[in-house]
Amino acid sequence: MIAYRPQAGKTKIGMRIRIIGGGLAGPEAALIAARMGADVDLYEMRPVRMTPAHETGDFGELVCSNSLKSEGENTAPWLLKQEMRRAGSPLLACADASAVPAGHALAVDRVEFSRLIGEKIAAEPRITVHREEVTGIGAGSGFGDGITIVASGPLTSHALSEEIARLTGTEHLAFYDSISPIVEADSIDRERVYLAARYNKGTADYINCPMNQAEYEVFVDALLTAESVEAKEWEKLEYFEGCLPLEELARRGRDTLRFGPMKPVGLIDPRTGKMPWAVVQLRVENLRADSYNLVGFQNHMKFGEQARIFRMIPGLENAKFLRYGQIHRNTYINAPRVLTRLLNMREHPEIFFAGQIAGVEGYTESIATGMLAGMYAASVVQGGVPDPVPRGTALGSLVRYITEADAKRFQPANITFDLLEPLDEETRRRVRDKRERHRIQCERAFEAMDAWWSLFVQERSRAF
Repeated sequence: MIAYRPQAGKTKIGMRIRIIGGGLAGPEAALIAARMGADVDLYEMRPVRMTPAHETGDFGELVCSNSLKSEGENTAPWLLKQEMRRAGSPLLACADASAVPAGHALAVDRVEFSRLIGEKIAAEPRITVHREEVTGIGAGSGFGDGITIVASGPLTSHALSEEIARLTGTEHLAFYDSISPIVEADSIDRERVYLAARYNKGTADYINCPMNQAEYEVFVDALLTAESVEAKEWEKLEYFEGCLPLEELARRGRDTLRFGPMKPVGLIDPRTGKMPWAVVQLRVENLRADSYNLVGFQNHMKFGEQARIFRMIPGLENAKFLRYGQIHRNTYINAPRVLTRLLNMREHPEIFFAGQIAGVEGYTESIATGMLAGMYAASVVQGGVPDPVPRGTALGSLVRYITEADAKRFQPANITFDLLEPLDEETRRRVRDKRERHRIQCERAFEAMDAWWSLFVQERSRAF
């Protein structure tokens, strides 16, 4: 379904692909395009110019969580990753190689993950790395003509944001995302916590801090009265619903946290044989297991307040914080207005977008769009006409959402079953069990993915 049909009079054969951004989508696109035989210039402004949230100039630095979500069979995140593995995603291979224990989730050692990505890029002779800020793209910008993939991420610099706004002809959308705190492993009181995975799925890799009702109520009261970081005058705090700050969740109701990041269901305390009133989960950060992050505890509180309140959590009374939670601005384009299903612009087809700036949310989703943009861009420079990944796949469903959603109400999205191609009415009547329905959807997605990928390999072998 990706064909290499000649484009008479429009060929880009021989042109280099310029990729802006060294986070997740950019390196994935660069490695994929280079693997397909295209020459790539990969631009990353760090460490020459840093962002408000990054700490290094490393490729693939993970700013928020270290989790690429569920590896549970027949879940939507698992399906997306399995499709990417079938297509040979380089960054997903790095994630698998740097995985740390995380129950039924794929979590990585951040430092090792970045190191492996950098190693792959350094070993690829078709990729040339440029450590500089890009402020112009497209014809007349001084950046040059040809194919460009914008994968500058949610922390795109002001100058480049202005250039993208000029090209899109529409106002940027923005939401605010937060970073979870990290504590030193040796500072956790192991006598007050227990190891368990929810519903005993996978291995017991999470540290669980149980709270009784009285402890939970005191904790919520503290969150409700906590002093937040003051927003600058130009900031308008429009949080992404899938990643709300902890104190914002607490304001929505006293039990909101118990049905969200502090949900105790499926986490029986082996010491009591009972389910706690609430649970705070800690997930290991690296292979050395010397640090843990507080799962779902992104927040916008002052650092002193975080230390005071989070030390109320059983087991964290003497916690040493290696990183506090913080908030940063995330920028993305109104993709349904400007992008095609090939992830390129309708008005400027030589410019592709990938990653969170394209309107996806999540690490895996960012890598996925980088993989596709790399394939599509390489197809074009080699004189072909790419066909998009089919709707029946998780990859195709994700792209369909960001390019065909209601532009007036567009918000970034993670992969979910709601985005996947629905089952036909007869199957829905016949199959009542939700898990079985999901299994069937996954099975059909794999069939569509395998057919697309098989044809992709066939067409490439004929063309080269």
